[in-house]
Amino acid sequence: MGLVTEGNAAIRVVLVDDDAMVRTGLSMILGGGSGITIVGEAGDGAEAIPVVRSLRPDVVLMDIRMPVRDGLSALEEILTWPAPPKVVMLTTFDADDMVLRALRAGAHGFLLKDTPPARIVEAVRGVIGGTPSLSPSVTAQLMATVASTPTEPVVDERAELARAQLTSLTERELEVAQAIGRGLSNAEIAGELYLSIATVKAHTGRLFTKLGVDNRVQIALLVHDAER
Repeated sequence: MGLVTEGNAAIRVVLVDDDAMVRTGLSMILGGGSGITIVGEAGDGAEAIPVVRSLRPDVVLMDIRMPVRDGLSALEEILTWPAPPKVVMLTTFDADDMVLRALRAGAHGFLLKDTPPARIVEAVRGVIGGTPSLSPSVTAQLMATVASTPTEPVVDERAELARAQLTSLTERELEVAQAIGRGLSNAEIAGELYLSIATVKAHTGRLFTKLGVDNRVQIALLVHDAER
């Protein structure tokens, strides 16, 4: 584990990855971004817990797959803490079960390790401002994965919770949620429901608030669970 002296940056970041080269690269990318400073690093999920607990960063960038303890289990623990940091998972793109589990657990998105530097800086700033770090293309691929997942017995409690959450929606909000669950873009939803794009965006914002989610994939997961 390495520690970097904190500067005056507004956004404090901890990097967690078992590859030191990846941490170095991210540190160089983010260290050059105005308003961002790297305050600490960890080499796996086990190291991450005490580092994040003691430094209390604003954002944690953490690899999903690591030896000793993976990022998913560390994420799940961190998000049980009072006022936890925003956690963005790092991965090579593979919309598999671990990515979906991370999003279900409350991850604020994920970044591909080959994401352009400017996008990584934008993502860190975005999660602080309430914008999840999921690009539209990645969101569409994840939702396609959700939609194509064979129907399996789902934990009754999770299905019932999803249905209960959806009952809080108005008829129009439910229509928008179901359209998001099918992977439609804002423009496609607007065309299908005869709404303006601005109205679709407003409905989507209300869905985030009412359903307690941070991104469109989590809406799709709730719809998917409720319909099983």
